[in-house]
Amino acid sequence: MSNRIGHIGRELNSLPSLAFAGSYCSVPCRIPMSISIFSTLSRSTPCQGSKLPKTWSSLRGGNRAARRLILGLGASFLSQFMVMAGFQRGSSPIASARQKSGVEEVLKDVQWPDEFPFKQEDFQRYDESSDSLFYENPRFVTHIDDYAIAALTKYYSEVFPPSCTPGVSMLDMCSSWVSHFPVGYKQERIVGMGMNKEELKRNPVLTEYVVQDLNVNPQLPFEDKSFDVITNVVSVDYLTKPIEVFKEMHRVLKPGGLAVMSFSNRCFWTKAISIWTSTSDAEHAWIVGSYFHYAGGFEPPQAVDISPNPALSDPMYVVFSKKLSAA
Repeated sequence: MSNRIGHIGRELNSLPSLAFAGSYCSVPCRIPMSISIFSTLSRSTPCQGSKLPKTWSSLRGGNRAARRLILGLGASFLSQFMVMAGFQRGSSPIASARQKSGVEEVLKDVQWPDEFPFKQEDFQRYDESSDSLFYENPRFVTHIDDYAIAALTKYYSEVFPPSCTPGVSMLDMCSSWVSHFPVGYKQERIVGMGMNKEELKRNPVLTEYVVQDLNVNPQLPFEDKSFDVITNVVSVDYLTKPIEVFKEMHRVLKPGGLAVMSFSNRCFWTKAISIWTSTSDAEHAWIVGSYFHYAGGFEPPQAVDISPNPALSDPMYVVFSKKLSAA
């Protein structure tokens, strides 16, 4: 616990002012904080299972009837779909997590609903202001702790093509100043796509970069069948048009190409989609798996729990799939 608190302290101490904390680092999604603290610090807040007080709208003013002010409603919607997906009523992925990793079990033998089960309101966020403005200033910090980073890097070392493989191209979506690739890892082409030019310029693994807001324009500026691997680190929860993005991922992947979506329980709470902030880690895996499924043309998605020190460090999860060879 002391290591975890120390990490949070180091992250916060790197900030010029607590008043701008939300612009610089994410926080563990389960930290209990009062709504007044959220308002004062303008920082990210608990990502999972949070329910807002009735006074929430009065903090910002205006009529927000079109938005889901009680984000916890998303959990009840998803629970119905989890039942449809093969979980018995009265059980949940969280219950199975007590015996095995609920995250790893949740995408096994899924009976998907006929249609994409989420509504437009599920992809709304409390803060609908411009993402370009939110990410205008560079953040040279990491948003998961060192143990989680090491676990992700180790996973990458196991699933990536060998370094310097001729003809291999990779795309790191929602990239930043660091991609958490193995030390010294190189390929002929590694493209970073992100929101801040200064961050991308500092990323040593990238051979090129593109600044683009996928929530404004989900179309990827690449030719068909361009990449062998696509990665996305702790940012899938910010996508407001995920099906469009995942269809584009399918288009630009080579047949058999690998897509790796990794996430933890940390986020900029006001920028994460509402269905994410109201659901659990295992349900997050189901949500990401649904993106692959309903985008079409992917193998059945799989989930892996690579958390290095459960309850002692940030958890780390991966949902991955490959483009069908014939697609």
